[in-house]
Amino acid sequence: MFAQVLPELASAFSMIFQPMQLMYLMGGVLLGLSIGVLPGLGGIAGLALLLPFMYGMEPVSGLALMVGLIAVIPTSDTFSSVLLGIPGSSASQATVLDGFPLSQQGHAARALSAAFVSSLFGGLFGAAVLTAFILIARPLILAFGLPEMLMITILGMSMVAILAGRVPLKGVVAAGLGIMLGTIGSAPAGGSLRMSTYDFPYLVDGFQLVIVGLGIYAIPELVSLLRQDRPIAEGGKLGDGWGQGLRDWWQHKWLSLRCATIGVIVGVIPGLGGSVVDWLAYGSAVQTAKDKSQFGSGDIRGVIAPESSNNAKEGGGLVPTLIFGIPGSGSMAIFLGGLALLNMTPGPQMVRNNLDITYTIVWSLALANVFGAGLCILLSKHIAKMTTIRFTIIAPYLFMIIAFAAFQSRQSALDLAALVGIGIIGILLRRFDYSRPAFLIGFVLSNQTEIFVNQAFQIAAARFRRSAEAGWDYLLSPISVTLLILTVVSVVVGIKASKNIRENIDAPTGGKTAPFIFLGVATLYLLVSTWDAWMVGRLQDRVFPLTIGLVTLAGALALLARMALRPATDDVFIDLETGGEGQAPHGLWSTLGWFIGLLVLTFTFGLFIAMTIFLMAFFRTRGRFGWARSVFATAIGIGFITGLAAVLGRDLPPGYLQTLADLPWPLT
Repeated sequence: MFAQVLPELASAFSMIFQPMQLMYLMGGVLLGLSIGVLPGLGGIAGLALLLPFMYGMEPVSGLALMVGLIAVIPTSDTFSSVLLGIPGSSASQATVLDGFPLSQQGHAARALSAAFVSSLFGGLFGAAVLTAFILIARPLILAFGLPEMLMITILGMSMVAILAGRVPLKGVVAAGLGIMLGTIGSAPAGGSLRMSTYDFPYLVDGFQLVIVGLGIYAIPELVSLLRQDRPIAEGGKLGDGWGQGLRDWWQHKWLSLRCATIGVIVGVIPGLGGSVVDWLAYGSAVQTAKDKSQFGSGDIRGVIAPESSNNAKEGGGLVPTLIFGIPGSGSMAIFLGGLALLNMTPGPQMVRNNLDITYTIVWSLALANVFGAGLCILLSKHIAKMTTIRFTIIAPYLFMIIAFAAFQSRQSALDLAALVGIGIIGILLRRFDYSRPAFLIGFVLSNQTEIFVNQAFQIAAARFRRSAEAGWDYLLSPISVTLLILTVVSVVVGIKASKNIRENIDAPTGGKTAPFIFLGVATLYLLVSTWDAWMVGRLQDRVFPLTIGLVTLAGALALLARMALRPATDDVFIDLETGGEGQAPHGLWSTLGWFIGLLVLTFTFGLFIAMTIFLMAFFRTRGRFGWARSVFATAIGIGFITGLAAVLGRDLPPGYLQTLADLPWPLT
């Protein structure tokens, strides 16, 4: 077996070490390092920013860029977890418990060193497991047909929905809302329009993944950090202890191996990913420790355990993503979109026909982990100083880049309106603790699942016309039945395990009114979209959205009933605005108002003039800059975005002004 795939392995090895691919891989690592330092953004926002620029790239180069970013973010997000006590992403929450106390005690360098070495080991371990798994399981993978792919997709969706928070029904509703958003536009089979009309062409093709990814993840985190109006970290000093951190890891290497194994296993389960992996690893470290007294107050084992697991999960997450086209996490959902832009279709066919590309991805992940860990150690002192910059100064530049990236999806000013609208949805999902990974993965799987359903139904119907036995043999193959049993078991086990899962560490409950209104509006949308699906003429275009709509609607109504019966302290009433975020110096909607204002200015004057006005006003009022500094900071931002547009040969969003006058580029 090994001899048969040896040429593909050799081809993959040669592709990775080409100078151009190494350059793109390092570029992705540097970009991931930059994004990972900013709390909350993570791989989903980073990959979503990359997608518009993937058009026309060589497949291996594009893969190197994406894999480099994916690999380093679980390493670089350790900076904010250790230095500030704010999780860099959902997969680094547990690191805060012991990493931040170590930083407060003057041992930030020791915590970061142990974290980086643990992340490097976890990443390499995950890549090694993935390498072996693809080689060993290849014959089984190639046996998957349409019914099996449909069943494993349903398994993945069930895991995403159930393992998405302390209230499983919230995960069901979030995933269902994401799927229903994905059904907007023309149906893949018969072309019927759903929740859209030809009078409004923008919605005919549905929403683009880059806009949904940025809106659901990047916008909520930007707004949350901007409301605080403070530096990412204080002081910027790391202390000493780099060598001690390395010795700590070696002393606890078996703990690191055990937690890396947990990370791989959790990563393989579709949708579980970052929301739980660090807590499972941390819990394992606590449960097996003889002396538990220091956990939570600066125990280095509390850093090594979660950091070993959260990098290993990326290798595990690539198993369902590459082999079956089922995203193992939110970032893998965006990764699938990137593969599509590179004209690649993950799944059994990719393992059969493009094994060299498959292994290029796997080994690029391992190499990127080496680059990422090395850069994090080398640049730690400089990054620590960068984190003392007020986020208010960084935020407008980030939003400028996000707006430019969103516009590239269709080259329409309505892209920005969609970005802000979905951003508001993301803010509300985050505020009321509805799983954003479940929403995003539901959106990504929507089109694929509907295609599987239609194709499997058509083939099964043709076989049933020949004989009932042939039809049932096709649908109920041994693999399909096994996956069906696993789905039922996963739902039962997932409901029991959901009480230990929460995306936010501090998730306070407050009054009933705001959560009830949000769920009420979501239920109203589900009613409208379900009725719209019922009115679709073609049966094949109606069945999927109607079924999903009814299931999600039932979950929403059950949640409303729970709200009516439970006290305000129940987890169903989680509202982050009643906790620390509600006491932020700046209000939620006043902060979001800046970006709505930018949208209005863009529709009026175009993005170039709008960004000039926006940046000047923002730096003067929120940044508290003088006129000279405001002009200088604005010039930097405008120069960067126009330079980027010129290099890429892209236009900037026009406004109403451009219909009245023939203006030169970049005003057009």
